[in-house]
Amino acid sequence: MDFELNAEERALAETVKHFIDTRVEPRMREIETRNQIPEELFKEAAELGLFGISIPEEFGGSGLSRFSRVLVHQMLGRSGFGFAGALAAHTGIGSDALVSIGTEDQKRRYLPRMASGELRAAFAITEPEAGSDAGSVRTRARKLGDRYYLNGTKHFISGGSRAGVITVVARTGGEGSKDLSLFLVEPSFRGFRIGQLYETMGTRGHPVAELIFEDCEVSEENRLGPEGEGWIAATKTLSGARPLVAARCVGACERLIEISTDYAKTRKQFGRAIGEFQAIQFMLADMATRTEAARWLTYHAATLADQGHPTMESISMAKLFASEALAFVADAALQIQGGSGYMADNPVNRFYRDARVTRIYEGTSEIQRLIIGRRLLRG
Repeated sequence: MDFELNAEERALAETVKHFIDTRVEPRMREIETRNQIPEELFKEAAELGLFGISIPEEFGGSGLSRFSRVLVHQMLGRSGFGFAGALAAHTGIGSDALVSIGTEDQKRRYLPRMASGELRAAFAITEPEAGSDAGSVRTRARKLGDRYYLNGTKHFISGGSRAGVITVVARTGGEGSKDLSLFLVEPSFRGFRIGQLYETMGTRGHPVAELIFEDCEVSEENRLGPEGEGWIAATKTLSGARPLVAARCVGACERLIEISTDYAKTRKQFGRAIGEFQAIQFMLADMATRTEAARWLTYHAATLADQGHPTMESISMAKLFASEALAFVADAALQIQGGSGYMADNPVNRFYRDARVTRIYEGTSEIQRLIIGRRLLRG
């Protein structure tokens, strides 16, 4: 399988890299302190077409391949995961289900504004009693006439407080996973409100919110896909997002290696650059090797998807390995810098904090191992 980038792919990656390195990264200290992303950065991202990478051209997006989307997310990972997460929530789990199973009317109503960045999207499945056990969703949708009334609470929803449309997973039948349905909810719908805004360890600037539904009124035309088939759609949505998480981890690893090698060349101890010591060379070698392996697993999963036969195990392997590689690389980068890396204004400190959530969201490392193990046993 050939992962050599063509000219168009290289240009795409370089454009996003330049934007992240020159426009986003210089403002990360401000974003960290204020816990807010400046709107002008979102405007610039929209002008580059970054809000429309998952949306077909007929609706104003660029309709990128899975592989090209991975390249974009790889470059997004070079800076704060708050900014990367804001775009990821929109171009991944926030839009994929609508693009995949939405009606023509739903697509016309939402996708053009999503592609332009006017309307931001989010995905709401997690609840106090439904984390890794996503089939235990308790939010219910009761149908009366041509309307549904949603009752329940979602929590830890990335971008939920700023989204203009939210794909909500709710129960329309009994207790089984086959009795779930998806709904497109706008914040203006009666019975919807934002609850708690959570303070997080990392991903600063990107809000994580509690969403409360109290007889939230949703018209039947905003049910996404057939009733009772929401579990299948939600599973596919989450699976499709995992290579994007892996790609952001790869991008972060690459940036951390750049920072670490530069530091090792200039930091002097015992009369010479610390990069001359074998201990530091071994750390850098391990960082680079794990990053390269993560890149190949991620590209492989995306390529299989573009070829029309994605596999759950390739997706889970990419997400599992890349997120755990980032944990290792971030820890090693901080160790190389010592006390300097522990300081709040050091970008290594931020990457270290941001890295932790990648082994949790879009499916924990334990869930990925379960998926891989079960696939192997099935043969």
